[in-house]
Amino acid sequence: MGTLVVLISTAIIALSGVPGLLMPRRSALGQWVAMGLNVLASAIGVTGLILHMTRNAPADAVAFSWSLPWGHFAASVDALGVLFLIPMLLVSALGSIYGLSYWEQSTHIANGRKLRLCWGLMTAGMMMVVLARDGVLFLIAWEIMALATFFLVGTQDTKPEVRQAAWVYLVATHVGTLCLFALFALLRFATGSFDLWPVAPGAMASWIATTVFVLGLIGFGLKAGIMPLHIWLPGAHANAPSHVSAILSGVLLKTGVYGLIRVVAFVPQPPLWWGETLLVLGALSGVAGITFAMAQQDYKRLLAYSSIENIGIIIMGVGLATIGRALGRADLIILGMGGALLHVLNHSLFKPLLFMGAGNLLHAVHTRKIDALGGLGKVMPRTFMLVVIGAVAICGLPPLNGFVSELLLYVGFFRNISAENQPSLVWAALAAPVLALIGALAVSGFVKLLGGVFGGTARTLDPHQAHDPGISMLGPMIVLAAGCVTIGVWPSGLMSLVERAVASWDPMPSRSGQTIAGMVPVAGLSFISLGFVLIALCIGGVIYRLVRRSPWASAGTWDCAYARPTARMQYTGTSFTQMLASLFRWMLWPRVRLPVLRGLFPTQSDFASVVPDPILDRGLLPGFGLARRLSALARPIQRGVVQFYLLYILLALVVLLLIALN
Repeated sequence: MGTLVVLISTAIIALSGVPGLLMPRRSALGQWVAMGLNVLASAIGVTGLILHMTRNAPADAVAFSWSLPWGHFAASVDALGVLFLIPMLLVSALGSIYGLSYWEQSTHIANGRKLRLCWGLMTAGMMMVVLARDGVLFLIAWEIMALATFFLVGTQDTKPEVRQAAWVYLVATHVGTLCLFALFALLRFATGSFDLWPVAPGAMASWIATTVFVLGLIGFGLKAGIMPLHIWLPGAHANAPSHVSAILSGVLLKTGVYGLIRVVAFVPQPPLWWGETLLVLGALSGVAGITFAMAQQDYKRLLAYSSIENIGIIIMGVGLATIGRALGRADLIILGMGGALLHVLNHSLFKPLLFMGAGNLLHAVHTRKIDALGGLGKVMPRTFMLVVIGAVAICGLPPLNGFVSELLLYVGFFRNISAENQPSLVWAALAAPVLALIGALAVSGFVKLLGGVFGGTARTLDPHQAHDPGISMLGPMIVLAAGCVTIGVWPSGLMSLVERAVASWDPMPSRSGQTIAGMVPVAGLSFISLGFVLIALCIGGVIYRLVRRSPWASAGTWDCAYARPTARMQYTGTSFTQMLASLFRWMLWPRVRLPVLRGLFPTQSDFASVVPDPILDRGLLPGFGLARRLSALARPIQRGVVQFYLLYILLALVVLLLIALN
């Protein structure tokens, strides 16, 4: 029954943008209808998930045959899928509300209806990816999701940078899709059907299992944005509308994580190197992602690279769980997969919150450059406070939700140190200091964002032109911020749901009786987090009362011997992180243009520092450019004359005959 209700919800969301196509281009009614259908469908979907969970059954399926030559329609909800469906329904509904003011139909006549149509199709495609239990249905849903995302990324397709970001995404996602075609073909060869996901023990030979893992790692890794497969992610997140960026980062990336989690469960006892590979790739993505985020001058690109960092943390948890599965360690399974799944849910709250905050900024000041801003905390206090909550959560600091999921991973990594007769696990404990390094760099990056954008005084723009948006944009952010606080203060409320999801992936922890609460003091954590919240509220209240009672006085800042200091003399975000960025110069490879000062009275000069993406900007794009230039050398062969083509055929036949005779 639960699956059927969720399927009805999926269908309504898929069609939510259709009524707007039948209405006038300037009419806002279609926008409201799409939002209403999206919210209604999300409520129906959550009801279906509740029905499924209260049945206390492993899964309830909806299946029937179709006229396609392969596969059949088979969909089902299970405990693992619930943790991925909840963010899809929540962020899709909140994003559609946010878009009422952020992307008004009256001011976006050319692309507003397209955006809402593709919004519903993308959400429905993501939900069907999680619900699908047939390989053909999975690929159909995957392609619907991919194409709808392409049009969402390219919403403002009159801008060259937007078109480039959309096409890079389309190429990357279809390279991944080709890998998935090969993956499902191998599964059909090994099992005799396209049924997903459980595979009978011994159904796959070792070489098939290895090939499936590699194909899944590439295909799903491209969607998730694992480094170095992240090439589409920074440009797409930066150039899409901000509420689209919110659902891309908070939800879409997790479909790749979902697929990868399912793939590593195909083999009951996978090789140890599977988990080690995932752990290394997760650590690489985490460190490199936040390092590149810290060096960005565009706040949306900063958030985009930060998404790569958080995907890296999730993949580290999946790698730890896979190592536990390979070694028969139930504690590593429940801590690794539990931490990864909880971080999936947490990231779907604080990252859309931050991207919506970026949308508020872009809506108010019309620039994404951090070093051009400043002082916005005074004129946009509500946005500022909500972004602070998101920043604290994403840095993994107590008392918010990011701390809880990372704590589970810390405990899992440290348990490797005490492993007896398993020396290969000792090096895996090095993931703990890597996770700590990621957290420290994240704090630096988000202090740069908060200080450069909201602190100080305005650098180049008049801050008084900016103001907080209305309730339709702040409301969804308040809901997401409340979720971050609630999970941080009351994490035990989610542990049963997380443990059920882990048990559906591998039943070993539940059979052994191990629980998260038995290894991590979750109940005590709630009291500590609640104490942090109360202390913060008390300090904030005292400061507020002191400020209200004290007389205001204005004075110049420390001018450092300058008689007339200007706003340009403030530290910028770039200068704040310059020392850390220089430590990672070997990774960032920045392009720096230094000011040129010549003569007694030098002319005006400037400084510029750009951090290009090492894979896309320094590797793939120059490589494709070289291939295009080399291909142009062969253009004279194509003369358009039939006689020349007949000559080419004759020469090819002669060469083939000579080869055959030899």
